[in-house]
Amino acid sequence: MTRDTSAAKKINPTLKLVLELGPVVLFFIGYIKLREEVFLIAGQEYKGFIIVTAAFIPLMVLSTLALWKLTGHLSKMQLATLVLVVFMGGLSVWLNDERFFKMKPTLIYLLFGGALGIGLLRGQSYLKLVMEELMPLEQEGWMILTRRFCLFFLALALANEAIWRSFSTDTWVYFKTFGLPVAMFAFFMFQGRVLQQYGLSDEDEA
Repeated sequence: MTRDTSAAKKINPTLKLVLELGPVVLFFIGYIKLREEVFLIAGQEYKGFIIVTAAFIPLMVLSTLALWKLTGHLSKMQLATLVLVVFMGGLSVWLNDERFFKMKPTLIYLLFGGALGIGLLRGQSYLKLVMEELMPLEQEGWMILTRRFCLFFLALALANEAIWRSFSTDTWVYFKTFGLPVAMFAFFMFQGRVLQQYGLSDEDEA
């Protein structure tokens, strides 16, 4: 499961999207259906949120394994996300405490933002190591994007903390399912000028 983009196999984009977003969509649907329910299991009461979280963990594992099987490759971001889903989700189920799972996005974005920040302190763009195959850029372009991504990830971590600590579980689920993807999409859209200004053509790369 190492980073070897040259060995990665191409799969149908629709299938890839389903595998990546399917567990999140199913989590949202499951939560909407079970959020008012309370289940008695082995003498202990579990809210619908905990039950849906328990189902989400194996779904995430299976979808990630399917992606690895089909592409022969998993990024470090995918691996880190899977580990935190299993660990924080498992804690929520085991301790019957939804707060651990709600903290998962915070830890993920702190991990990503922190890693990029360490690279910046060393004068390097770790973002380039992950995304260079997707969008070749001049070094200055990578440094600009890395600074922006670092700040963006840290802002998402703060936003997640503010939402889950200050608002209802319903609000957090909507934020996680819709708010975070929309924020990601909007952020990428605003990077168009950097990509145009510092993008490398095939001749430049040669």
